[in-house]
Amino acid sequence: TSWMVLLLVQELLVAGRKIQWHRTLGLAGFGLAVAMVVLGVLAATDALRRGADGGSGLGALTFYAVPMTGIATFAVLVWFAYRARRQPAAHKRLILIATIAIAEAAVARWPIAALQADPPMRNWVMLAFLLLVAGYDLLSLRRVQKATLWGSVLVMVIMLGQVPLGMTPWWHAFAAVMRGKG
Repeated sequence: TSWMVLLLVQELLVAGRKIQWHRTLGLAGFGLAVAMVVLGVLAATDALRRGADGGSGLGALTFYAVPMTGIATFAVLVWFAYRARRQPAAHKRLILIATIAIAEAAVARWPIAALQADPPMRNWVMLAFLLLVAGYDLLSLRRVQKATLWGSVLVMVIMLGQVPLGMTPWWHAFAAVMRGKG
């Protein structure tokens, strides 16, 4: 919730041409992102220890790959957004795509029967979000920004690879260590 409020405030600051305030708050936002990554890993590991599998039926060891890769993707995209902070077009797209990367858990909670019955269907929702960003690029710039393209490809590759990764023996060994029974 804090992240979403921060995004809204940051957008309002830019729209109000308060760029210096936006930059100052952005540094605090980077700190928030770091805290989100740390807390995300702790929360995912706690869920693993409790045997939670997100209702996926995959088992806790396999499912652990889903939140962990989502958190890692968010961290990578925020890092690149931070590095691109002097390039507004790339920066804002990377921040938006980083937010989409962690939205899968929220989408999983939507009260839509198809999303509840068929978890892979959530990938289509995430793809739709990414296509909206690319569509915005096409409408406003007549081309897709490199940041949009590479960020979106990263998110989709990670999302499509989460479960296969989680099913590997070495991931199970890693998750078992993280659970504390490895």
